[in-house]
Parts: sequence; C-alpha cells; structure tokens
Amino acid sequence: MLLDVKNLDISYGSKLTVSGVNIQLDKGEILSIVGESGSGKTTVIRAVMGCLPGRGHVSGGSITFGGRDMLKNTREDWRKISGSEMSMIFQDSGNMINPIRRIGEQFTDYILAHAPQKSKAEAAEMAKDMLNKVRLPNPQNIMNSYPFELSGGMRQRVGIAMAMIFSPKLLLADEPTSALDVTTQAQIIRQIVDVRNEYNAAVILVTHNIGVASYVSNKLIVMKNGHVVESGGREIIENPQHAYTKELLAAVPVLGDKKYYER
Repeated sequence: MLLDVKNLDISYGSKLTVSGVNIQLDKGEILSIVGESGSGKTTVIRAVMGCLPGRGHVSGGSITFGGRDMLKNTREDWRKISGSEMSMIFQDSGNMINPIRRIGEQFTDYILAHAPQKSKAEAAEMAKDMLNKVRLPNPQNIMNSYPFELSGGMRQRVGIAMAMIFSPKLLLADEPTSALDVTTQAQIIRQIVDVRNEYNAAVILVTHNIGVASYVSNKLIVMKNGHVVESGGREIIENPQHAYTKELLAAVPVLGDKKYYER
C-alpha cells in the first residue's frame, strides 16, 4: 500500500472541520475526492501533503506513505519529500508561478533546489524534456515565456511538468481543470491519466465534477460538510446509495443519449 490514511480528523484551532476520512491507494491507482466547495476535499490533500494553512492541523487518525508515519515528519523531512516523492498540481498554476520571471528561470531554479548537483544547463534540458512530455509545443519558446503569455491550459501543463519532473510516487491534483474551458479540461484530464500510465504514479484528484471523477478514477470518495458520505469504486456511479451522491450525478450533463460519465 502506497498511501494509507485512517480515521483522519483535521481541525483549525479547536474547530473540527474534517472527520473520519479513510484512503487506501496503491501505485497506478487514481482516486477522486468529489464534493461541493467547502466539503473538505482540498483540506484532506493538504493534510496528506503536510501543507495545511494557518492553524490547520491533523487532530486525529494517521497518514502513512510508503510505510512511513507522515505525522512524525520534521520540516526537513517534508522538504525532501515534497516535489520528489509527492507533488501537487494547484487549481490555477498561473497563480502559483511568479508573474515577472520567465518560465525557464523558475523551472530550472525549482530543479536545482531539489537536485543541487545538477548544472544550470542540465536543469534546463530536464525542464525542456518534461515540457515536451506534457505535449507543450516548442519547449524552448515556453521556457522563454512569461506566465501571462501562456493560455490557462498551457500554464496547467507547466504545472504538471514541474510536479512530475522528479517522477513522484503520488500526484495530488487540486481542482486542476476548474478555471479552464471544457475542451481544455478534457485535455488536462487526459494528461493526468497519461502521467499515471507513464510513471505508474498514484493520483488523488480533487474535483466538484463527479462526471470527470468517474471517467478517470479507480476509486471515489464523496464528501459533504467535512464528512465522507460514500466511498468505493464504480458501484458508486452505477448504484449510488447516498442522496447527496444522487444529486451530484443528476447534475451531470447529458450528451446525446448518455450521461457524461457513462462509458
């Protein structure tokens, strides 16, 4: 088991906001956490990544990754793990990139921070190779560009490239398509599946779109108000038990005579 989360409780100060979350994930599996805004989806993956903001902290349960107790990590332990063993794609990678520095400068600095033994030229070649792998045209041109010169979909691909540069075992994707048009959303989702296929990485996808989640995932968790209301595999889509899951499925658009999630 790559990731084993048991009875996870998360609090901000003394207020319990997420309760009783369980996740079991192995290499090559894709888990989607689905729910409306405020349901606790992002809070869960931030806890797994060790980057809860402000007064957020794990107040109960356990997080085990690769056989290690992640709640015992020091700040230095997290620095070594983040980016190399687990990485995150944010909701809008454009907002996570310095707007006044070229993509290439930031990408090479990121590589050198994790692999100081590399030369700047080696880091630049690694960056261009990964940009090519995520199907960005003319990687050198991307390296020379500022973030505002790229479309939203291109910035997300840059985010995926940076997240995957060290072939992490676990990729956490926090609403990576919510700010994009429908066509670009589909491209980014396919890109995440390609990443899983090429690197055998496990993926946790946070999304409010149960149609997208059901299309790509081996496992699903449905959350509402900080609680898991339903979890499992394909049976959640084919035979939902909870009223909230049924509401989410009813909201999925129909294309022709099929729902979006139907294969």
